[in-house]
Amino acid sequence: MMVLASMTAVYAAAVLFVPGFGPPFVAALRASIPLPILAHITGGLVAVAMGPWQLNARLRARAIEAHRWLGRVYVIAVAVGGLGALALARGSQEGAVTHVGFGLLAVLWLTATAQAYRRIRAGDVASHRRWMIRSYALTLAAVTLRFYLPLALAAGISFHDAYSVISWLCWVPNLVVAEWIVLSRANRAVDVAQPRRAVT
Repeated sequence: MMVLASMTAVYAAAVLFVPGFGPPFVAALRASIPLPILAHITGGLVAVAMGPWQLNARLRARAIEAHRWLGRVYVIAVAVGGLGALALARGSQEGAVTHVGFGLLAVLWLTATAQAYRRIRAGDVASHRRWMIRSYALTLAAVTLRFYLPLALAAGISFHDAYSVISWLCWVPNLVVAEWIVLSRANRAVDVAQPRRAVT
């Protein structure tokens, strides 16, 4: 996860800082609506790069204060990137299906991250971790989109058909996996907490 997230962050940085790098539609968006596209790329770049470090239990235990400050940066990055994504969704390529897919992704990304922040402010560490797993699963849509799209095009699927499906495929399975992780951890916690019956 860390390797793929880092590669995606480097790609986003190249799109942001290297003139002429990246797909043509990004250049068109930068010319027509620069603020949303720059907010989305910048916020997404920071969030996707930071997430694996925040989820690492060993690093968190050794440097909890750094974890807290990086967490604040992550929340700000998602707020910036998510609001940019929400503004971009209504003009995304390939029509209403992608508008709704990317728009819902932006709303859920912002919501999950806000819930994670609210829970830790309330001192509910367990709930905070659950919401952060969901939040970063949605952040990883940046990774999975760039994994699925080249595969679909290599398989001979048209960009129109591929992009419409991938606007949902890039995040729905991620969220399903996140919920599976959350439920698995909850079940393990219940098993540990339950007293074992003596064998007779």
